[in-house]
Amino acid sequence: MRPNVLPLLLAMFLSTVPAATAAANERVLVFTSTAKFRHDSIPTAVSTLRLLAERERMAVDQSENAADFNDANLARYRVVVFANTTGDVLDATQQQAMETFIRAGGGFMGVHSAADTEYDWPWYGQLVGAYFKNHPEGLQFSRVQPEREGKPQGTSWPVRDELYNFRSNPRGAVQVTATVDERMYQGGTMGADHPIAWCHRFDGGRSWYTGLGHDTGLYRNRDFLAHLRQGLLYAAGRSPACG
Repeated sequence: MRPNVLPLLLAMFLSTVPAATAAANERVLVFTSTAKFRHDSIPTAVSTLRLLAERERMAVDQSENAADFNDANLARYRVVVFANTTGDVLDATQQQAMETFIRAGGGFMGVHSAADTEYDWPWYGQLVGAYFKNHPEGLQFSRVQPEREGKPQGTSWPVRDELYNFRSNPRGAVQVTATVDERMYQGGTMGADHPIAWCHRFDGGRSWYTGLGHDTGLYRNRDFLAHLRQGLLYAAGRSPACG
């Protein structure tokens, strides 16, 4: 995608969305470190999150430096986003700083392969809600069905992305906010109930996760932009609704 297209698209989307009125000094840390597969969509994900956050009067810092995970630095932030991180990206001391951040009321937002991260850190697995298991081959089409309190909510929307299967179904431990329809593509293994996004209050803080976000093109989808915006608002404590 040409560099000037995303800001124009987001400007069109955000022109219909009321801006928040919270203090402008709230900050978001977007962490994009990878120890395994690295997604080509990371720069687009960062640009999108930056523009969404700025619309909500929050400043964004991007980092791939695990040393930024210390108590003093994380205390500067309202939300920490793991945007397509993979593998073991934090050591034990840095993990402890992240736990302290959440226990102090911080917010977490995980995008796509945030679920393919830190398999040896059980607390993180609980924070995210479920770990990645595998995915069907290539990009495939399905529909995202928003839900609330276990029931379909509103109109489903089309998606073309890499559609994760998870090691466990998180329903029951989290509030599922969207599912995908496995009948529309090949390689789904979770059956009739396939959560793709969810949120929960966790260990003093807030966590929101979406399994979507692999494909750069998805960041041109207005429904996906609204999806990310709602996740950011929930993680920041701006909205009690996370879907």
